[in-house]
Parts: sequence; structure tokens; C-alpha cells
Amino acid sequence: MVLESGRITQEGIDRLRGRLGSYNRPRQYGVGLFNEDASRSAIRHFCQGIGDSNPLYWDVSYAQQTKFGTLIAPPCFLYSVYWCSGRTGGLPGVHGFHAGNDWEWYRPIYLDDKISVQEQFTGLEEKESEFAGRILIQSSVTHYFNQRGEVLGKTRGWQIRAERTAARERQKYTFEPYQYSRDEILAIQEAVLGEEIRGSNPRWWEDVQVGDSLKPVVKGPMSHGDITAFVAGCIGGISHGIQLREMQRHPSWGFTDPNTGAQEAIIRVHDIQEAAESAGLPGAYDYGCQRCCWMGHLLTNWMGDDGFLKNMYVELRRFNVVGDTTWCKGTITGKREENGEKLVDMDIWGENQRQQITTKGTATIRLPSREAGR
Repeated sequence: MVLESGRITQEGIDRLRGRLGSYNRPRQYGVGLFNEDASRSAIRHFCQGIGDSNPLYWDVSYAQQTKFGTLIAPPCFLYSVYWCSGRTGGLPGVHGFHAGNDWEWYRPIYLDDKISVQEQFTGLEEKESEFAGRILIQSSVTHYFNQRGEVLGKTRGWQIRAERTAARERQKYTFEPYQYSRDEILAIQEAVLGEEIRGSNPRWWEDVQVGDSLKPVVKGPMSHGDITAFVAGCIGGISHGIQLREMQRHPSWGFTDPNTGAQEAIIRVHDIQEAAESAGLPGAYDYGCQRCCWMGHLLTNWMGDDGFLKNMYVELRRFNVVGDTTWCKGTITGKREENGEKLVDMDIWGENQRQQITTKGTATIRLPSREAGR
């Protein structure tokens, strides 16, 4: 299976530069969004897709006893409204890899909030890489609003654009699938089932110390089913005539599987082995926003119902292929007071079964305070 390979040309770069500052999405509700509303079922489907069982997002009777008085959505639910990865179009046939996000959240996402989105193309940078030679880094800034016009959050997202042919020729990422021992599998299962949700037990700012570690959230060994569940809850898809019309409008957006004759969207590199290999990768791999959501899961588990995730910065450093396991981890790096808020800063990262850092970032959480009366 060979995907159509585009080229990074100066003409294409100039066209993109001419669009800097323009809005990929003017502020609007509903058009092109996946979860337009934070409905009970949308929140549940999102949580199912990332493996988050926090009752604050699932259990109405539990949520009614919290300060919110109702269900809320996890902060990273906004990915399921609009996947903000610096997508700006252009350069047909040139592959795009989601490389990171820098989030700020301002208020909770309440049950049945209606969410609109505005995205602006803000950055374009040329670089050389070992992976594919000449690459581009595209970035955009996305704002999310509720039905009252209040900003729920914003993020800067960026992606790497690379030529598939160059990536295949260089073959930077080549390795054999990991063979787990029975003891390793049992240890992973124990860690997954031992996940700790802080919930209604407040994590007081006064009790947190620099150097403390967050209890890891473990995801894996990642299966095709894990990726499919994430797509169902967070991204969605199109099919049949809707997909065919989109492919006719944008021929480089898809490809024909020579084994079946079926037309596939380019996004299938995330679940078709041959598609991933033809893009220069060792196998099907997770969605970048999927791994960012795992890091958000780590943080909301730790902070409890009375905490608030203010910001999260995540870089996606290595590919996470089917069969890999990710330990989402964190360490407290600082405590401070700012504008009356009790804040905790931390480093966060994802580590695979080979002890490689695949994900790296930082976060800041507001915690309740005994002194301030919560």
C-alpha cells in the first residue's frame, strides 16, 4: 500500500505564508465540529475513549454533591469538539504529524454547554530533521467559547509536515514489536487497575511538597481497539458517499488500498499497518491528541474534584505504536500563590516499556487551601 506522496515546494510554502494571520475557522457553532454540546452521552463517550472512569464525569448523583452541582466534562473534552493540532491545509499529499499543544483553561465545561470554536493560523517555520529532511512546523491558536460567549479555554497547537517519500527512504524509526514477558503484562495490569482517583477527598495545597510524585496512569499495551474507541469518542469520522465526495474535492487526502480496492482516508495511518509503513513509520500509532488526553487524565485524577487544571503543555516526542505501553507520570516542581490562587507546578511525561520518553510537558493546577477555607 503506497500513499500518494506530495512535496514541500517553495511555491507551497509561499502560499502558506500568505495565509498567516487568517482564520481557518471563524468563530462559529456546529459547522465541522464533532461534539457540539457537552451532553451527558458525549462526555461519557469521550471518557470511554480515553479510559477515564472518574465519577465526576459519569455519575449524576455523585456530581450533584460536588461544588459544581452537576456533571462536568474533563478539560481535554475540548479536543472532541475540535481537534486543534495546527492544521491549516495546503501542501496536498504532505503528511502532517500532530506534535503538541499548549493549553490554558479558564472555567469548567458544564453539562449541556454549547461550544463554538475560533482558530487562527499563527506560525510557519522551516527546519531540517533526521526523520524526513526538510520539514515545516505549522501552528495555530484555537479559542473555545460556551453559549454565553465566555472563553472556556484556548490552545496553541502545532504539527510537523513531512514528505512521505523522504521519511520512507530514511527509515529513522525501525524496530521490532516489543515482546512482553508474562510478569511484565501482570505488572501493567496491576498498575492499570490500581489507578487512583482523588475525587471528593480534597488535595490541600498545604499538604503538597516539591518533589512529590503523581501516581502514574498507565495506558497499554495499546491495541487497535483502544485507538478505535478514542476515534468513536473524540474524533468521529465520515464514510461512504460523504467520504467519496471529500476525496474527490481533495484527491491527496485519501488513497486506494491495493489489497481491497477500498478508498481510505489518509488518517488511517493510525490503524492500518501498511499505511503507516508507507509514511516512513514502523506501524500504526496513536493520535497525538489521544496521548495529550492521557496526560490530562493523569492530572485530573491527582487534583481531585476541588482542583482546577489551569494549563498543560505537551510535546509529542516519539511515536507510540500499537503494542506500546505508556506510563503517564509527573513530579511537583514548585508551589506558589498568585492573584489569590494556590498553585502547584509540575513536570509531566510519558514513558514507554523501553524506558524511552515519548511525551514531555508541564502543568499548573489550582488546589484548595485549608487556610483560605477551600
